[in-house]
Amino acid sequence: MTTPPFEPVSDRDVELVTAMLGRPARDVIGIPARCVCGNPTVVATKPRLGDGTPFPTLYYLCHPGATAAISTLEANGVMAEMTELLASDDDLRRRYHDAHDAYLADREGIEHVAEIAHVTAGGMPERVKCLHALAGHALSAGPGVNPLGDLAVERSSWSPDVCRCGDYLGEAAGDDAATGAPGETAASSAPLEAG
Repeated sequence: MTTPPFEPVSDRDVELVTAMLGRPARDVIGIPARCVCGNPTVVATKPRLGDGTPFPTLYYLCHPGATAAISTLEANGVMAEMTELLASDDDLRRRYHDAHDAYLADREGIEHVAEIAHVTAGGMPERVKCLHALAGHALSAGPGVNPLGDLAVERSSWSPDVCRCGDYLGEAAGDDAATGAPGETAASSAPLEAG
């Protein structure tokens, strides 16, 4: 878990994120959350892309297993549940506003982009629009910063403590590489070396 400033991104990280997303990773400035094996879970993107486009989503969930699990929550109506909870719980609403402020501060610390100065991601601070963005923020900033992101991660079938990564770059030998079968690694696994 990390917030800005981020450690330098390796070429391997960018390759992995590209493979995970199935499209070129753009303007990557950090890997704020990683799987226990060291693979990227969340990617941080510049607030203004190289082509000049404002990009409000600083924390972007990129891990296929996490993304699929969060998509299942969205498909099962969890966003509507959270929106109702937000409307009925004053303390939760205050903490969600605080998450919005923390997100803005993180992004502003990288670069001021006037067009998105008050825009965060995921519907913050008033509604729940994208659990992927909220989970990405929670995984990056750590527990307690984004209460609805924490709840999404907790309710998902994916865990940041168990590796279920595939061979995204086709580097493994044998049957697992041919089938794309994910590995399962306990939290004590050694992280990948940055290159």
